[in-house]
Amino acid sequence: MGRGWRGGRGWQQAEVPPADDAAAWFGGRLPDGWFTGAPKVTVDREEIIVVGELPALTEEYADDAARAAAEEGRISRYREETRDERIEIARQAEHRYQRKVSWGARLGGTTALFTTHSAPVMTRLRQPERLVLDTLVDAGVARSRSDALAWAVRLVGQHADSWLGELREAMTKVDDLRSKGPDLG
Repeated sequence: MGRGWRGGRGWQQAEVPPADDAAAWFGGRLPDGWFTGAPKVTVDREEIIVVGELPALTEEYADDAARAAAEEGRISRYREETRDERIEIARQAEHRYQRKVSWGARLGGTTALFTTHSAPVMTRLRQPERLVLDTLVDAGVARSRSDALAWAVRLVGQHADSWLGELREAMTKVDDLRSKGPDLG
């Protein structure tokens, strides 16, 4: 993923290929038996995070703390046993989508992410926070991630989840309408 000079506008992030099919690609590429169902695949401009549900524990545990420890142990075992294959799959996906790939696993009440990517904005943000900023930029609410971050800080706590959901829904409707429009190219 490069950066390049874009005329008088300064340095801009290079375009990355679309990753609309990433969930399907990972679903077809992952070995059978890794997860109990299709993994959750979350994509932004810099990173793809793949999180799958591991098979449930069948043992009985004395209390919730013991169960949580067993879940953490099972996730750790999964991480170690699948490391080489995950690295190879990530290498292929990074070539295809030009984004870093991070992994995670979920078991019962425990979720663990492995080596996730931090992208510099004004500060280092994880993917969920970057998705908020990108939604605001993509919708034209802010000109840049920096502007979006300043806007978001001013509005913390004021219906962020429901408003962003409505905004994403409206953007999807706009994309649908655009795809149904005449081809001018």
